[in-house]
Amino acid sequence: MRRRLRSPLPQRHGLDPARLRTPDDGSTWPTMRAHLLERLPRVDPVRIDEMLAGGELVGTDGPLGPDSPFTPGTFLWLHRDLPDEVAVPFDIGIVHRDDDVLVVDKPHFLATIPRGRHVLETVLVRLRRKLELPALSPAHRLDRATAGLLLLVVRPELRGAYQTMFAKRRVAKTYEAIAPYEPSLELPRTVRSRIVKERGVFQAVTEEGPVNAETLVELVEQRDGPDGSALARYRLAPHTGRTHQLRVHMSELGVPILGDDFYPDLHERPLDDFDRPLQLLAGRLEFTDPVSGRPRRFESRRTLQAWHDPAGWSAHGSGGSDG
Repeated sequence: MRRRLRSPLPQRHGLDPARLRTPDDGSTWPTMRAHLLERLPRVDPVRIDEMLAGGELVGTDGPLGPDSPFTPGTFLWLHRDLPDEVAVPFDIGIVHRDDDVLVVDKPHFLATIPRGRHVLETVLVRLRRKLELPALSPAHRLDRATAGLLLLVVRPELRGAYQTMFAKRRVAKTYEAIAPYEPSLELPRTVRSRIVKERGVFQAVTEEGPVNAETLVELVEQRDGPDGSALARYRLAPHTGRTHQLRVHMSELGVPILGDDFYPDLHERPLDDFDRPLQLLAGRLEFTDPVSGRPRRFESRRTLQAWHDPAGWSAHGSGGSDG
């Protein structure tokens, strides 16, 4: 097994440095600077020069300088500049912590890991800094819009065991969703379809072909909403883990989840708008621990506002009520 090179740069703000590998053919670039200007077109050349002058770009033999010759087939490390972020004004609840794992209650609007416009305002970075756990890593992910249980691994050597457990579907996951009540919808039922999501496209779509997404949908209870509409609380048990699977399946059944900005129609939401969060909660995780062999069961302490405070949902829809 090939051993992963250890970064010569420490974490910064709870973030690992980015690692780049130079091409094996170096005939195009006389210097590392020339390669980086082409490799990082979104970075201002002035900023690249500042990083080189300040020793912020580091190779296997140490910091690079402005005139460092191009070296083919080698690695570089750097810390990317942080984007301007909107602070997410909700706390992460701690459900369980031991030497191996950390189970948290993620709020709506907080991404699991750094990506794009969300870096410091993510579960992983917040917890690495707050709990002083620099090696913390997620065993799985939740959409930014979804609240509820998220399992992270404390010890790096156990990361593979827990991630494999999720990848091989050895975890029973149960979600709660609030959506319109449709009396003609026969439940419980297992929804099966083929879901495909292209990189860079917000919405996933269903298409003909082999089934790759399966969800058990059950009706828990129903009642009238404050505006006279009929609401229902649903229990969702995914047997697969496709992107946006639960949201797609509920929309296809004709009962899209309340607060969904993606399905059935795409609506743009400003990053500082925390009203009316998606009414989807990862409520329970059950599995046999791959390290200890013991059965584990965790339950979210959060509630969904559209059900427990429907008047508040209709009038204000503040995401802060979910917790």
